[in-house]
Amino acid sequence: MTKFKAWISAARLRTLPLSISGIIIGSALGQDSLRYVHENFETSIIDITERFYETLIFWLAIATTLCLQILSNFANDYGDGVKGTDNEDRVGPERALQSGAISKKEMFTGIVITALIALGVAVSLIYVSFGKENFGYSLFYFVLGLAAIIAAIKYTMGSSAYGYRGLGDVFVFIFFGLVSVVGCYFLFTQKIDLLIFLPAIAIGTLSAAVLNLNNMRDYLSDKKVGKNTLVVKLGMNKARTYHFALLIIAMISVLIYIVFTYQKTTNLVFLITFIPLFKHIKKVKNTSDSRLLDPELKKVALTTFLLALTFSLSQIL
Repeated sequence: MTKFKAWISAARLRTLPLSISGIIIGSALGQDSLRYVHENFETSIIDITERFYETLIFWLAIATTLCLQILSNFANDYGDGVKGTDNEDRVGPERALQSGAISKKEMFTGIVITALIALGVAVSLIYVSFGKENFGYSLFYFVLGLAAIIAAIKYTMGSSAYGYRGLGDVFVFIFFGLVSVVGCYFLFTQKIDLLIFLPAIAIGTLSAAVLNLNNMRDYLSDKKVGKNTLVVKLGMNKARTYHFALLIIAMISVLIYIVFTYQKTTNLVFLITFIPLFKHIKKVKNTSDSRLLDPELKKVALTTFLLALTFSLSQIL
């Protein structure tokens, strides 16, 4: 494997669609970032400028999230590699540090560089969103950005890594769900609508379900090396029940949102994404060997991304 391919592998491209799902929904609910022409085709210079900044906010938010996800993946590769969690017992894809394709020093350097890039993009996003007029909002989002960077790094790195104490699900729910959807919505509107928390909860619980599924797959190897994920703490039977609860809460949250916005939400095609989720529940229920759950990771992640796309289209069409 070439060095370039090793870095691409370490970035774990298959995790990226899930990471931007909340941004897509938050942007769709906040503003229609991608439409440039009004229905009456009378577009002023001010309108064009506003559309430009809305689109710029959207893509900067996407870039920030992608940088944070890649940072988290690098840090996870480094943390698990240094601790010896990634070993011959691991079921998933072989990691870069584990295989020796990237050294510890190189990976640490990659983490630092990616963190600086993420911070730079986040600052650009904050400036474009709030300018110089809303210093309080800018300061809050700057602190939030620093917290996201620290959370991405501390998942498995360091002696106090929260991923080794069963807290990964909480952080994923907060940052992939609440911060991603509600935070992005606020960038456009500079206000909070309580209804926005419903799709945020849906994306957050689905993201937590992907992590839980990952930890269910790695249950035996994690337990062996002392990585106390929530699955290790709960045991497989309770972890399955918890997993089903996450998926059901996500679907119920979306349905409640529809009830409150039924006059606006006329396109319900996104409900089709419930079908693969129900099939997934059946698959997990009938799979006794947790190591066979690896293919389900991609299915749930892509279903979440598809839900985000179709749900967003239902809001802007």
